[in-house]
Amino acid sequence: MNEVSRRHRFRSVATTLAVALTLTLAAAAGCDNRREPPLPSVLDKLRESHVDGQAKIKIGVATTEPLMGELRDGVHTGFDVEIARYIASSLGFAGDQRIQWVALATEDRIPALQGGTVDLVVSSFSMTEEREKLVSFAGPYFVTTQEAMVPKRLRDRIRTIEDLRKPEYRVCTSGGSTTEAELEKHQVKAYVVKEVGDCVKGIREGRYDAVSSDETILAGFLSRYPTEFEIVDMPFGTSELLGVGVPIGDPALRDLVAFFLQKSYLEGRDGISSPWLTAYNRTLGPWLKADKSQPQPLQVPKLVDFDDKAPRR
Repeated sequence: MNEVSRRHRFRSVATTLAVALTLTLAAAAGCDNRREPPLPSVLDKLRESHVDGQAKIKIGVATTEPLMGELRDGVHTGFDVEIARYIASSLGFAGDQRIQWVALATEDRIPALQGGTVDLVVSSFSMTEEREKLVSFAGPYFVTTQEAMVPKRLRDRIRTIEDLRKPEYRVCTSGGSTTEAELEKHQVKAYVVKEVGDCVKGIREGRYDAVSSDETILAGFLSRYPTEFEIVDMPFGTSELLGVGVPIGDPALRDLVAFFLQKSYLEGRDGISSPWLTAYNRTLGPWLKADKSQPQPLQVPKLVDFDDKAPRR
């Protein structure tokens, strides 16, 4: 083989190798492009949230609802409060010294979130389409129903929604609640006050005859006055999904709360004593008729949990 032939053959081989290498690199690049981007972590979301770097997290709660949210002897107690403590601890605000509790009436929950008075609201806050135009929700963390509670002297006379419509009975509820709208939908005239506790006080003083609200809130007052009242199961036909209220402008915080509620939900499904179950058994459990379990939260993001190298199930 002469020198010219050898050079020609060498160039052909080199060209073939270069083409093969180019194709290999292109295929590899194509594989890389098809790979999903890495999942964000909990810490990534925390850095995006407005609570990052705060000394305390501000949580709006009820203070006059036994079993749900009550301030007793200077200590916040109740199911909602326990859920709030779990979420705060998961976000890095462990212990009441890292929480600023903000007492909120039912009608003040949305303005408090919109105005920055609170970072979260955990206060029997029903998730509705109308409210989701104004605030964000993570959850649900509880499913409840609307009921009525009557003094035992009237338990045989007020049994149905039709009974509540009778003009001789004075029905009471709290303003800004979904119950207020539900009663109106069923043509039940109601006296609207600031707190359900005001209704209960009014019944005991003879100013009202019945109070309507979520069964969780009514169960709390039944626990306080077990010999005076009875909860009447009425077919209002709606389920209330209780969620954690979050400012609409902080999707990262909403995602984090949903993620931690999901962690508790999965622990409960795996037979572990979850934070939700512990809170429920300490508070509402003994007073609600039916067995309850934590509902699965909606729209839960996939995140890498702190030092985990893979997302939780």
